[in-house]
Amino acid sequence: MPLYEHVMIARQDLSNAQAEGLIEHFGTVLSDNGGKLVENEYWGVKTMAYKINKNRKGHYAFLKTDAPAEAIQEMERLMRLHDDVMRVLTIKVDGHDEGPSVQMQKREERGDRRERR
Repeated sequence: MPLYEHVMIARQDLSNAQAEGLIEHFGTVLSDNGGKLVENEYWGVKTMAYKINKNRKGHYAFLKTDAPAEAIQEMERLMRLHDDVMRVLTIKVDGHDEGPSVQMQKREERGDRRERR
């Protein structure tokens, strides 16, 4: 099955438990449609570059999925209809990276950056 990565932004006035509950909810939507949620990361509340629906901040979540296109389309459709989800970005990838995403890594572990002068 194809592999996908999703970044979801939920409203800032949700609690952490409610935001993580959204991740579980959309994971069950995938499994009901023949896919599976490989891994998820809750990135926490972050400040956005610009306001979305009068919100300055949002709960960010990162999902790695292995699902057919129909399951992804259904999950995205339900995300767009859900009042608590503000934005979703879905990307088809060739393979999932092992370990935590760049957002979850410590600054020292990232490497690949040169020193500022």
